[in-house]
Amino acid sequence: MTDHDAGLFLGLISGTSADGIDAALVTFEPTCRLLAGHTFAWDPVLRERLVSLGVGGTADSLDELGRLDVAVGRAFADAAAALLELADIAPAQVAAIGSHGQTVRHRPRGDLPFTWQLGDASVIAERTGVCTVADFRRRDVAAGGQGAPLMPAFHAALLACPDEPRAVLNLGGIGNLTLLPVHGAVRGFDTGPANALMDAWCQRHTGARYDQGGRFAATGRVNDGLLERLLADPWLELPPPKSTGREHFHLQWVQDRMGAHPLAPDDVQATLLELTAATVARALSATQPDTGRLMVCGGGVHNPGLMARLGAHLPGVVVESTAVHGLDPDFVEAMGFAWLARETLAGRPGNLPAVSGARGPRVIGAIHHA
Repeated sequence: MTDHDAGLFLGLISGTSADGIDAALVTFEPTCRLLAGHTFAWDPVLRERLVSLGVGGTADSLDELGRLDVAVGRAFADAAAALLELADIAPAQVAAIGSHGQTVRHRPRGDLPFTWQLGDASVIAERTGVCTVADFRRRDVAAGGQGAPLMPAFHAALLACPDEPRAVLNLGGIGNLTLLPVHGAVRGFDTGPANALMDAWCQRHTGARYDQGGRFAATGRVNDGLLERLLADPWLELPPPKSTGREHFHLQWVQDRMGAHPLAPDDVQATLLELTAATVARALSATQPDTGRLMVCGGGVHNPGLMARLGAHLPGVVVESTAVHGLDPDFVEAMGFAWLARETLAGRPGNLPAVSGARGPRVIGAIHHA
């Protein structure tokens, strides 16, 4: 352990769904432990603008982008300060904040690949008085990688088992898998849409921000024709490494595949739930068919219908929450960015080339001293 490993670390992330800022205060001495975690709501107007950008909307001007970058930075800083106040921890006790920011565009393929997260880290460092590490994804993209997913190294450190092939599934706005084989390299990739589509459809038709407990989907029936058309998207057939976001899987994408006849909203919700379960199961079966245990985190873990469908698609696989293994499923990603901040300060690589496709291990993240 180096001097950079000591102290407390705070992780911040707002995922693809932009349903809140997750903040986690973590210690790694002697083992990783969540000391405090909380999800802070976005200002509704700011959230609406971020979601619009994330699904392919355009900014009115460079001035707007600059203001949004600062606004997101302030929101993240306020979340960090509020968590420290709740935990009765002084900023001086925190070694670093790891901030993911808010992704508004992710284009890791093409002749000029890029990924873009808003949330000015200088603002976070200035307002909190804590060293802030941010911009984790762009170095991996610059090295030829996808810049995502970034959690597999953290998952491997905490959840790998020497005698059981395992996988970790994050059910956020986009689903992503980490494969933890007994022998061979850790791998990871996005599987396709998860909560982002279900949440957006639910909000459009019920006014609720998400389908609590999967109750809206439970009132509908899967439409096989729509499911078949959704599953035919070419991106789903791409081999790993691969990553995606709202700019590909959004409600217009669903609408374009509806067909000529209108469908009941609850049937579409049930179909989107089945789409999530089916894409995860297909991806896992194709890449690690001997998986014995699938550990689930993210908001989707609280959807009993989705968890049940995952189990039905994966007979013989134990499907369970990461809570069984001592990791709060709501804060695994935020804890992961606290861990990545620690790795960056210690000068250790935070990416896995076998996951992202980068040319090699890289120290990821830019350091903004307090």
